[in-house]
Amino acid sequence: MEWTEVNIFTAPCGTELLCSKLMDIGITGFVIKDPQDFREFLEDKNGKWDYIDESLMELSDGETTVTVYLPDNNQGADMLSSIKTVLTEMKSADSENQFGRLEYTLSGVHEEDWANNWKQYFKPFTIGTKLIIKPSWEELPEEEKDRKVLEIDPASSFGTGQHHTTRLCLEALEKLINGGEKVLDMGCGSGILSIASVILGADSACAVDIEENAVNTARENAMRNGVSPEKYKTLFGNVITDTELAESIEGDYDIITANIVADIIIAMGDFFPKHLKKGGTLIVSGIIEERSEEVISELKKCGFSLVEISVREGWACAEMCKC
Repeated sequence: MEWTEVNIFTAPCGTELLCSKLMDIGITGFVIKDPQDFREFLEDKNGKWDYIDESLMELSDGETTVTVYLPDNNQGADMLSSIKTVLTEMKSADSENQFGRLEYTLSGVHEEDWANNWKQYFKPFTIGTKLIIKPSWEELPEEEKDRKVLEIDPASSFGTGQHHTTRLCLEALEKLINGGEKVLDMGCGSGILSIASVILGADSACAVDIEENAVNTARENAMRNGVSPEKYKTLFGNVITDTELAESIEGDYDIITANIVADIIIAMGDFFPKHLKKGGTLIVSGIIEERSEEVISELKKCGFSLVEISVREGWACAEMCKC
């Protein structure tokens, strides 16, 4: 398998938070280059050396960098999209500009070229007993033509359906939607969960994301699947920091999905019950298994009870009921 190097530029104050957020999206290996640490090493009065290579001396200059390696496939594409979301969230929270510029580069490859390479791995696949997911460039298998078809082109937004967190959410939706429901999709990415909800029989869906590109992609995917604008609403922004946006999300929903990361789900704890009907279901995922108990505990404090938790290869999805 080939790998692509991603260099993320931050500052010493942002390193710990950035690495924590990277671990929450499933990236467990990274290399940190911090010029401040190297300058402290050079100033160490107990150090004994006659010569330091010039290439090492270059480490004392420049920006703090966190480097990760992504596989050149659909999983890597999803991870890169998640990294973009992490950086957007950190920028939004960094009112004092302590975390650096929070931008990234891909080593030795144009992002557009690399982002298209994984398409060769994205083939039609089934979810549960009702759905089949396919990209626009693939034909529908003859033996699966009785299933409901969800056609997704994720572009640069998270959500091909192949990641365990997305599959777990789709399986939960297939079980919960009986027809006529209103669904709110927080952190919609490609729009896969909200569009699937309408295809499965929900009356309407509202898709929200912190990235404008994700909202545009979700809207395009909804149109591609024949979901009318009357049934599908998209909103762009951060409901945690933008009170006006949070209040503009009207009505009580039967189902809310949040396939994001643990910290954001916890931060949205007070938001969910305001927009979910009593007895409604909150589906949360994007959570590494080690943090699932923490997330569930915090949501219980907000008036939710646990209905079911599913875990697949280190990722958790919880169905919570509003008491």
